Amino acid sequence: MTFVADIEPKDLWDHFDRILTIPRRSKHEDEITAHVIAIAEKAGLEHEIDAAGNVVVRKPAAEGHENAVTTILQSHLDMVTEKNSDVTHDFTKDPITPVRDGDYLTADGTTLGADNGIGVAAMLAVLEDKQLVHGPLEFAFTIDEETGLTGAAQLNGEMLKGRQLLNLDSEEEGSVYVGCAGGGESFLSYPVQREVSAAGWTGLDVSMVGLKGGHSGGEIHLQRGNAVKLLARCLLVARSECGFRLVSFSGGNAHNAIPRESFARLAVNSGDAEKLTVAIQGEFASVKAEYSVADPDMQIVVTACDAPDAWTEDTTGGLLRLVSAVPHGVESMSLDIPGLVETSTNLATLKEDSDAVVLGLSSRSSVASALEAQRLHIRSIGELAGASVEEDEAYPGWKPNLDSRVLAVVRKVHKEVLGVEPEVTAIHAGLECGIIGEKIPGIDMVSIGPQIEFPHSPDERVKVDSVGEFYNLLKATLEALA
Repeated sequence: MTFVADIEPKDLWDHFDRILTIPRRSKHEDEITAHVIAIAEKAGLEHEIDAAGNVVVRKPAAEGHENAVTTILQSHLDMVTEKNSDVTHDFTKDPITPVRDGDYLTADGTTLGADNGIGVAAMLAVLEDKQLVHGPLEFAFTIDEETGLTGAAQLNGEMLKGRQLLNLDSEEEGSVYVGCAGGGESFLSYPVQREVSAAGWTGLDVSMVGLKGGHSGGEIHLQRGNAVKLLARCLLVARSECGFRLVSFSGGNAHNAIPRESFARLAVNSGDAEKLTVAIQGEFASVKAEYSVADPDMQIVVTACDAPDAWTEDTTGGLLRLVSAVPHGVESMSLDIPGLVETSTNLATLKEDSDAVVLGLSSRSSVASALEAQRLHIRSIGELAGASVEEDEAYPGWKPNLDSRVLAVVRKVHKEVLGVEPEVTAIHAGLECGIIGEKIPGIDMVSIGPQIEFPHSPDERVKVDSVGEFYNLLKATLEALA
């Protein structure tokens, strides 16, 4: 089935067309890995795969450029699998359905996977191109980036001989990234006690939907609503007017996506159901007014349902207060780079797990000590609330090197090929460059990419013309480096 292969440059879009049909959830990259290896083998190129599943393909230099420094191209194979709740889509088998929308390509109710599928497609196009001028190349395809950069963390650095790298995972045309934030996750497990619902009680399902969500690094500063936080707020305020018990509460799907939807089931005295509904909708009216610019399409829906056994009064109140208390959003802005978020936290997920509810929070910072201070803040709140707290090992940030030779080459080529000087900047999102830099000390790196907007949400879209410009920049940079 052909979706986008007729767009220019066809060699890149043909690869992305095929990538759209291949399931590639984080931690389930076997099919896309096999696809990459098959292309490498067809091209007669050497490849290697490490114990984690990261793949490195090696391509000899074009004739006359054998003595050039080896350049690494790097992208990740997995994608965030977000969809709207009213969309039927199985990410384990269904192809992504692209939709052309003017200057952009998006998907039909799901994430598109341009993050980082366009980078992967560009690497595969370079891999197959027999006319391209370049030095020795290594293609590093990493796995499981979206759940915490764990593929890069497990990468066997000895597979890579190159000491200069082009990461193809940034998302802003006209920009060259030379630094990124580090990050780490915190998990607060709040114990749940249940009781039999009293006679005469009924149920209410409460859904908060229609929020934009987005990337918890690149878009955390846009002040969009967090569906989990905002639903908890509506319920906590309504609880002061009309008592109820939670039966369930959930929201969010990925650590690096701002929650767009959340869902709660309540048990309430049947005579108070209407009063409770009015109280919830009353607070939501205030929320909607506050977020009228950032999230104009948010909705809250309250419907009647059965009232199965509910959580106790203490569990209900405690969990709502905990969700209300934990941080979400920008903590501080950089004083070094204007407009750059320095430290933030995303309240990413809320899920029931056996006899507990687990809050997943993802914190980022370009300052290592500030990151740990933010996680200490989260731990303190969790322990005060009676939750048990676990933390993963934080991944490092990437410190800018403005004296980089690769940066100088990319800036020069950008001006020659695209006619403008690029903006040299850093990003609040996590890139694998920080981890790779620890594995290969002294490696010279920059990150480039096309214009990708609203990643990690079903609104994800890529600006079609920017893909061609990005690919031309990439090819010209490889020639200059040779």
